[in-house]
Amino acid sequence: MKDVVLIKSFSNGIRLHLNAECPFEQIIDEVAFKFAEAKNFFGRSSMALAIEGRELTETEEIHILETIRRNSRVNIVCIVGRDEATDKMFIKALHKVDKKLNLPSAGDDGQFYKGSLRDGQVIETDESIVIVGDVLPGCSVISAKNIIVLGGLYGEAFAGGNGKEGAYIVALEMEPERLKIGDFKYKSSGKTARWGIRPKVQPKIAHVKKQKIVFDALTKDLLGAF
Repeated sequence: MKDVVLIKSFSNGIRLHLNAECPFEQIIDEVAFKFAEAKNFFGRSSMALAIEGRELTETEEIHILETIRRNSRVNIVCIVGRDEATDKMFIKALHKVDKKLNLPSAGDDGQFYKGSLRDGQVIETDESIVIVGDVLPGCSVISAKNIIVLGGLYGEAFAGGNGKEGAYIVALEMEPERLKIGDFKYKSSGKTARWGIRPKVQPKIAHVKKQKIVFDALTKDLLGAF
């Protein structure tokens, strides 16, 4: 019989190969066992996670993330796909963000929310926040500092509420209904966000430039300016 779970490593991340034929409960038990066994090997680290071998629902992905968190000191900052060129670029940029925001793995100045926002959900925080999921239309994320969405931003996001200059909003797919950064606002042209469609990932960052909100492709060099 094939291994239930295989753990492989790549630059700045972990790749899980899951047996497609085993019950999901068995997968979770094996993930818990292997990460607990390798706790000292991985130590306290922030990594990207790639999952292959079987299709997972969003709920199953979140269950795996929680299992890793409970059984190790590994902080999973995002789940990456099979577009290796995009993944490498985003992981490098995310590593820069991780240092700048002093995320939970390195301190307390930052928060994570695992799961997509739907049905009008609103999250509000005085800290920078990372959403591991989508922000669907009609939902809002409000932060006194910065916002990072490791998924699609199709609803509303309000950053820099504390008046701090240089606040920004990052998303893997940027199609918001409305944004506000500090005192500056952006509203979409009214086109329906295509959040049910998954085009090639194009991470973007929204920030204030010359008294208005602009959108730029997310790069390591650009993040260095913040």
